[in-house]
Amino acid sequence: MNHRWIILWGAALGASAVTAGAFGAHGLKNLLPPASLEAWEIAVRYQLIHAMTLLILFALAQLLDSRLIPRAAQLMTVGTLCFSGSLYLLALTGNKWLGPVTPLGGSLLIAGWLTLFYAGLKTKTGAV
Repeated sequence: MNHRWIILWGAALGASAVTAGAFGAHGLKNLLPPASLEAWEIAVRYQLIHAMTLLILFALAQLLDSRLIPRAAQLMTVGTLCFSGSLYLLALTGNKWLGPVTPLGGSLLIAGWLTLFYAGLKTKTGAV
């Protein structure tokens, strides 16, 4: 089973979250209003949390024979891109039309977590 894309996305999201966090703290601190900086920080936080989650899902995908683990990873990857990406753009541009993309991303993140929950329910005892 080759789920290399999970670790690649996890690493890419992790590295870019640290970069975005540093950019927000140093490059945007004096340029953006507090509300925009807060949105930026939320985006970084969620991106980093889900980058780490993808790395955990990669490990689980190696241990469990479940098609649900990669599905959860896909949902979390797209959800992170939509959620954090829309908040980054909203913080930088102030474009309100991006607003609906954020809850869509959040919904995909929730769906990813629920898919992982379902995978746990379907895992047979002693499978790990």
